[in-house]
Amino acid sequence: MKKYLLLPVLLLVGYALLDFPLAPTLFSAPVAAKQTERTDSDAIIAHAFANQKSDLQVSGQGIVSKVLSDDRKGVRHQRFLLKLANGQTLLVAHNIDLAPRIPNLQSGDAVQFYGEYEWSHKGGVIHWTHHDPRGRHVDGWLQHQGQRYQ
Repeated sequence: MKKYLLLPVLLLVGYALLDFPLAPTLFSAPVAAKQTERTDSDAIIAHAFANQKSDLQVSGQGIVSKVLSDDRKGVRHQRFLLKLANGQTLLVAHNIDLAPRIPNLQSGDAVQFYGEYEWSHKGGVIHWTHHDPRGRHVDGWLQHQGQRYQ
């Protein structure tokens, strides 16, 4: 009888772990992170996209596929598209009223990030890549060519 109960319990636990990652912030390792950590980070973001999840603190890195014009409506944001190793594309919206902009950013540049993932039908948005002057949100950052912007 116990054998028949064990399998459903294990399946439920496995499903719960897949649907609700325990700690996406575990992969906020330093920039020189191992390839497996970046892959895990990409997998967390891919899972969030596939399941339309938002408000996840994530880290990772990608290659700039396109530099967009700044968003100047209200709070100003430097915007660019970042392609992850798994092929997923993210819009990065970096608040340049609270943090310095990345100067001379170009397509093909590598950028590391630590910020909040928000679902969108185009792959997602990374924002909160800066400090929070009110101290209510986890501080984020971007890193480009060895320089951190927060």
